[in-house]
Amino acid sequence: MKIGIMLPQEWEKGQSDPVEAYEHMTEVAQEAEALGFDGVWLFDHFYSTTSPELASKSIFECWMSTAALARDTSRIRIGQLVTCNSFRHPALLAKMASTVDVLSHGRLTVGIGAGWYEREYTAHGYEFPDIPTRLRQLGETAQVLKAMWTEQETFFAGKYIQIAGAINQPKGVQQPHIPLMIAGKGERVTLKLVARYGDACNFTHPTPEEMQHKFALIRQYCGEIGRDPAEIRRTIYVNGCVGETDPEAITKAQNVSQKFSIDAIRTRGLLGSPATIRQRLHDIEQLGVQEVIVSLSDVDLPSLRLLAQSFH
Repeated sequence: MKIGIMLPQEWEKGQSDPVEAYEHMTEVAQEAEALGFDGVWLFDHFYSTTSPELASKSIFECWMSTAALARDTSRIRIGQLVTCNSFRHPALLAKMASTVDVLSHGRLTVGIGAGWYEREYTAHGYEFPDIPTRLRQLGETAQVLKAMWTEQETFFAGKYIQIAGAINQPKGVQQPHIPLMIAGKGERVTLKLVARYGDACNFTHPTPEEMQHKFALIRQYCGEIGRDPAEIRRTIYVNGCVGETDPEAITKAQNVSQKFSIDAIRTRGLLGSPATIRQRLHDIEQLGVQEVIVSLSDVDLPSLRLLAQSFH
């Protein structure tokens, strides 16, 4: 099972200047690579979704950071958890991703979701349609991305997206195309999109029962369209807090309780010493998970090194 880490893309104003904050994020990515993590991941927001005072935190833009990290690392995979479908036209997103795949020598995973944070949409001038519309738009985007990563010339006539002879060269490095991870738990629409277009799925903070149920639905939906479900990589996103001992980890979690619920970390994430987390990762793998992406309560180098002990 592979292990990825969310990068410290969000930081408190006044904590350090922007250059120092960005260099810290880069340092964490490079250390994750050196420690043997399989991926580093970025979120796609314009401001904090966790802080009640939105202006109190600063955030580096997702895709600009992805491109920079592609050049500041050499082996580790890079992805988004997740790109907001509404923020970029899919033809542009396809071109951006193809370019980053070249910059990274074929290490990109494009993670995408329907979007959810209404306040962020309206503040930045984006329309916020209802969830059925956003999901239909996501389905059209998935088709356009796959087409522009594989076809010589792309034509697409959808309800929301029209493409008339778009050319995307280079298409990237990975074959047959850049992998597309579709995130979300919705059973009536999202998981059907995963089955039809996804190269990976991602569920946020799932319980063991939820994982088994969602994976079974993906297998069912793949069977209905004649697709091998083994083609879809099964990933989850969890919160984590690691310490030298279990009590130390719990104390650290209590100190950041505004960001994470201790009970939620214990039951749906990773909480404890490296040995405790190693067993938890084993249990998660037995459920069929192929990759765990961890959002640490404190994304610093000591915590990263402790977490690495859980899978070495």
